[in-house]
Amino acid sequence: MAKKNFSNSYIFIYSAVLVVVAALILTVVAVSLKPAQEKNQRAETKQMILKTIGIEATRDNADQLYAQHITEADNYYTFDGGIILPLKGTGLWGPIWGYLALDNTSTVVGAVFDHKGETPGLGGEIATDKFASRFIGKKMDSQAIHLKKNADRGNPYEVDAISGGTMTSNGVTAMLAKAYEDYKQIPDNPDNPETPEIPEERKEATE
Repeated sequence: MAKKNFSNSYIFIYSAVLVVVAALILTVVAVSLKPAQEKNQRAETKQMILKTIGIEATRDNADQLYAQHITEADNYYTFDGGIILPLKGTGLWGPIWGYLALDNTSTVVGAVFDHKGETPGLGGEIATDKFASRFIGKKMDSQAIHLKKNADRGNPYEVDAISGGTMTSNGVTAMLAKAYEDYKQIPDNPDNPETPEIPEERKEATE
């Protein structure tokens, strides 16, 4: 049987067609999966926010629980008893983020963090419950919480930094500082000097 010899132009055109077809298939798949991916991402965000106030949700019940317990405001969230601050920053290898729940005395009652590509066992530790628990009881009233090596556990503004994760720790400190500046501007913040005081007659009426 004679061997077929294809011209360079034929090979080029054939390869180009294959590339175009493959690209179209990938585009169709990506577009079809996008709604599901966005839904999952929204559910994951709601799960994180709920976790800061001690509610463990699944993707199936996150929407329902979120509607029951969380109210969305301008760049923050409220719950029965306080405020939840969104946190966004940059670690060593990419974005880091989280949520910090504060009660009406600006004391942390819950925290959760996550990352895109921090090193497992080092910067990646911010995504663990162990790290998040370090924030419980800390304050965001007169200054921001910051991470520090060998932090004083009795200091309400210091949290132990991540061993071997200096850049990630610095990123967490930076996003906490940014969140604190935003927190000072929130009308619902009890430490905001512009928050109007409740008149005595209204206080008596609510007691």
